[in-house]
Amino acid sequence: MQNSSTVSPLIRLHANDNVLIARDQLALGQALPELALRVGAQVPAGHKVAAQRIAAGEPVKKYDTVIGVAARDIDAGEHVHTHNLVQVDYKQDPAFSQDVKPVDYVPHAERATFMGIVRPDGRVATRNFIGILASVNCSATVINHISAHFTPERLADYPNVDGVVAFAQTSGCGMSSPSYHFDVLRRTLAGYARHPNLAAVLIVGLGCERNQVADLVASQGLEVGSEVRTLVMQDTGGTRETIEAGIAAVESMLATANRIERTPVSASHLKIGLECGGSDGFSGISANPALGAAMDILVRHGGTAILSETPEIHGVEFMLTRRAVSREVGQKLLDRLAWWEEYTRGQNGQFNGVVGPGNQAGGLANIVEKSLGSAMKGGTTPLQAVYEYAEPIETAGFVFMDSPGYDPVAVTGQIASGANLICFTTGRGSMFGSKPAPTIKLASNTPMYQRLTRDMDINCGQVIDGTLDIDAMGQEIFELILRVASGDRTCSELLGLGDHEFVPWHVGIVS
Repeated sequence: MQNSSTVSPLIRLHANDNVLIARDQLALGQALPELALRVGAQVPAGHKVAAQRIAAGEPVKKYDTVIGVAARDIDAGEHVHTHNLVQVDYKQDPAFSQDVKPVDYVPHAERATFMGIVRPDGRVATRNFIGILASVNCSATVINHISAHFTPERLADYPNVDGVVAFAQTSGCGMSSPSYHFDVLRRTLAGYARHPNLAAVLIVGLGCERNQVADLVASQGLEVGSEVRTLVMQDTGGTRETIEAGIAAVESMLATANRIERTPVSASHLKIGLECGGSDGFSGISANPALGAAMDILVRHGGTAILSETPEIHGVEFMLTRRAVSREVGQKLLDRLAWWEEYTRGQNGQFNGVVGPGNQAGGLANIVEKSLGSAMKGGTTPLQAVYEYAEPIETAGFVFMDSPGYDPVAVTGQIASGANLICFTTGRGSMFGSKPAPTIKLASNTPMYQRLTRDMDINCGQVIDGTLDIDAMGQEIFELILRVASGDRTCSELLGLGDHEFVPWHVGIVS
């Protein structure tokens, strides 16, 4: 990438590219020194400009990757976007394991540390909540009333408890059982129930739902006791009685939950969910590759980076299969993509659909261009494993978890899989938070960061501005991760976000 200290209004990402990126908005007639001409139209910041004449049907390259073909002849200096760029699916050689490089692991004694909460069974937490789960939508109101009772004033005597949070959901009954949807829901609920960031859990059901509380607990290997308790509304006496019983149950959990202390632990205990939303043309230049650099550091220190959003690696999956540690791992990723193609076809949907209005306004023309930036969040280390949605992640290093591209659904799956912290990049300014794992939000550009300072935790626009390079930005992100894992509050936590972002994946028919 071009060094920021120059005055160039354009950014060249790769020598083989035939488009450049507008660093700032380009005005009609503005001089473009690299191209020895003037721009023929106003071009928004983050959008593409033709570096040379591109003939109709000729591939358009960004980061030396084909993101589409010219819909018509495009002159040098012309704005390149949805009006003159057509997406074309290229079948790339997966070249399994071709780009695998050994990881230079940091010796155990020298690994970075953070102040974590070590549970009696050895799990390590970054936060300390009490959680209330609904087995079905019918008990959602009850669990929300239970959690609402525990105001900051009522929790004042328990300063080590971060809060009592309700995880309401909208399924659990009108669904086939057994089914993939049913399995995913139970796996998700169980993932939260055993999450290290929850000191204790109360599970509340109605009583006649398909997702019976007792069966949920038994099928997922949960053990009812002091840390996992259950209530069934129809057995307890109804809505009011269940709320009262739930409040009493949580009150009995608080004293034990409060008896924790933070101690130095290795960064190898960190599992980071990687997410992006509201991406723009700068996301793949600053925030995403900088987060990838931070994840390379984390992996060297023994930690785990979880990339997800399967529809948003469409067209660039070869970048991951070539880093797969084995053919089996790479093929499992391709199998999940094939599942998505069949699933969307059966739902009369489109796997390679049009990107959102915000993405387009920010300079992304199609899903391949968006995927190109999205995949960069995972860094450059080998792909160690591929998991299904909400499946427990037990392999350290860079891994992939299958999920939709919808932010709350993807993050819900990552947390259920064991992520104890989320890193969320955004170019347009997504307002997102999560519990029980906190979310760090990374801005791709300085103007947005300055406009939304109370929502953004770190400004990766420094890469675009030229004050930091990718490696330095990655180091800054890694250090912020350690501070947040140690207890520092993120912007989303200070704003109180995360109570409504628990969204398990609905797969299939609602009957």
